Amino acid sequence: MSLLCRINFWLPWVLGLSLQAGMTLAADADTLRVCADPNNLPFSNEQQEGFENALAELVGEALGKPVAYTWYPQRRGFVRHTLGADKCDLIMGVPVGYELAQPTSPYYRSTYVFVTRHDDDLQLTGLDDPRLHTLRIGVPVVGDDYSSTPGAMALGRRGIIDNMVGYSIYGDYSKPNPPSRLIEAVASGEIDVAIAWGPLAGYFADRQPVPLDVVPVTPAVDGGTPFTFRIAMAVRRNDEAFRQEIEQVLRARAPTIRALLADYQVPMLDLEDASDRAMEGTDHVEDRSATVIHTGKSSADQQ
Repeated sequence: MSLLCRINFWLPWVLGLSLQAGMTLAADADTLRVCADPNNLPFSNEQQEGFENALAELVGEALGKPVAYTWYPQRRGFVRHTLGADKCDLIMGVPVGYELAQPTSPYYRSTYVFVTRHDDDLQLTGLDDPRLHTLRIGVPVVGDDYSSTPGAMALGRRGIIDNMVGYSIYGDYSKPNPPSRLIEAVASGEIDVAIAWGPLAGYFADRQPVPLDVVPVTPAVDGGTPFTFRIAMAVRRNDEAFRQEIEQVLRARAPTIRALLADYQVPMLDLEDASDRAMEGTDHVEDRSATVIHTGKSSADQQ
């Protein structure tokens, strides 16, 4: 997850990041200094293969600045050791409403999804589908905490516990892309279904040896827990001038940004929908046509 579950890679109940408040430092005038995880596709990696790497290059080009990275794993202390330590000036993906930095306007909106094997033809109807009581369900977790992510919380409220399997969002950091293990577990048959953050699921579902289906979790808000999030970039608090610069780029390059996200199989909801302004996730996603949904495709199909 960023938002592995990336959405809440940034919220306290997934990452528990901390940032020193009251920073008044200004962004570097000559270089676009970006904070990023070196091993977290589809978002970023040290080889600069993620969509956030591509977005950073797009922003840097628009501002006339070369991009320079500060690499740090996205886990506890990420913001404090990067943005808060003046080692960089821009975070590429945080939920709107993130309080420990200053977000821009959102540049995409996505959702948690169900990931299943296409050949199983499960066609899950939502979190209240009775089959979830018997299927093996993989969810992202932080440490041993099974109540730390939206999927785990929703299942727990329904008494679906014994058949829930946790996959650490940190994983084995010595191997590439640790959060992808959750999606790989669906493809291998280790689990029947995963509940995962859409950008992660869409990207890695497309790269499995068997076809996988990726569809939005419904309802989009469950017991007060949102499953859809608007994602923004973020700068240091009080750096309004730099935030405005980034805002201008996001507005001017919006079509290019959406095309780039689609290339990475990011499930995208209507960004203009105002129903989640008060609380992320207050709208439903029954209109599946509003999303880029990955159904029954795999890298094997494309070879």
